[in-house]
Amino acid sequence: MKSSYTLYQILDSLNLLKDRPSYWWPNAGTFEVIVGAVLTQNTTWHNVERSLDNLHPYLTLETFLTLNEAHLKSYIRPSGFYNQKAPRLLMLAHKIKEVFGTFESFQKTVTREWLLSQKGVGPETADSILCYACFREEMVVDSYTKRFLESHGIILSSYDAYKAYLEEGIKKHFKKNISLHFARFHGMIVEYNKQMKQKDHALK
Repeated sequence: MKSSYTLYQILDSLNLLKDRPSYWWPNAGTFEVIVGAVLTQNTTWHNVERSLDNLHPYLTLETFLTLNEAHLKSYIRPSGFYNQKAPRLLMLAHKIKEVFGTFESFQKTVTREWLLSQKGVGPETADSILCYACFREEMVVDSYTKRFLESHGIILSSYDAYKAYLEEGIKKHFKKNISLHFARFHGMIVEYNKQMKQKDHALK
């Protein structure tokens, strides 16, 4: 089996992130990432962007907490499943305020275990928040990741197995800025899949 660093090099050679921010995810390091990570469940990023545009005045922890559920549902309707996502987002925001006080404190002290204990937050969402909102050394695994690895003959048994495989190769070859490399690795995988899909569509 190829090391994940070899796959990282292959993707990096394609210059897939040339027009993207260093951490790939828009507005990395902000509360907006938490909102986006929940909204992107079971939908496309294009739909999430429409919801985030609607939420533009409310994308800090403090302003988000001024929303009521009905208004939030109307704003995030483009992302689908808004009857589930709205209460879960509000509950998560209130929990962050209650437990950590500020988003900055949340960034510094939240644990993966705490996130996974919150309703509606699974491993992919937790790792997205940790990597892109908190700049932690956590690799995100999503459907794009599994599809990309499968194209290289790599099929593993669980989320944790994929995560461990991806992280191991990167940590062996990079000694600093690990969170940045994880962020860019995931971003390159997503952009690669999108470009391949566009090429396939163009051929039809």
